[in-house]
Amino acid sequence: MSSAVESVFDIAFWFVDTALSQNEYLQPQKLHRLLFLSQAYYSVAFGGRALMPAVFIAGDMGPVEPNVYRAFAKGRPDIDADLFLSEEIKSFLESIWRRFGNHTPDRLATLTKDTLAYKQAFKKGPRTEIPLQAMRHSFAVGRETPSVDQVVKPKVMRSQTGASVTVKAWKPKATAAESTPPMATARPPVTKRGRPWPPTIK
Repeated sequence: MSSAVESVFDIAFWFVDTALSQNEYLQPQKLHRLLFLSQAYYSVAFGGRALMPAVFIAGDMGPVEPNVYRAFAKGRPDIDADLFLSEEIKSFLESIWRRFGNHTPDRLATLTKDTLAYKQAFKKGPRTEIPLQAMRHSFAVGRETPSVDQVVKPKVMRSQTGASVTVKAWKPKATAAESTPPMATARPPVTKRGRPWPPTIK
């Protein structure tokens, strides 16, 4: 399944430019946290699809996209990017910014480091890759982060084929034990007089 945009820099530049339009310098660590949150929430809302072709690793300070880290090491890089995103993508990113844009880098670091996806990766060692599937599952069932319904506005968007799709949170399927209804307790037959049969021997 292809990603919604062609480059991680399409999303990174959108966040940087949006911050600048509000007279804010977007600190690098905050940018990485916003990219991570965007990727995770998009995957939950759209059936596991990635928002952008990106790789996140579990850094000491939180999730990091290493390509963006290198590129922004000396300021905004001179890289071609699509600055004219679709209305659907912009609407999604605006929801992320509206919810998390006013958070400090430290608060976003704490939020993302508390997710199960990050913890599992970091436990294997610093700079371990955080799989998209793990991010999706973590944000769908975890209580550390707001649910997708609290972040993404209900809105009809378009799939790859152009068909309309409604943002809907993905939830893991229940296990066989969880989905099997409890067995009903058998009752003894009752006679016409309303007494159980056979009679109880005391």
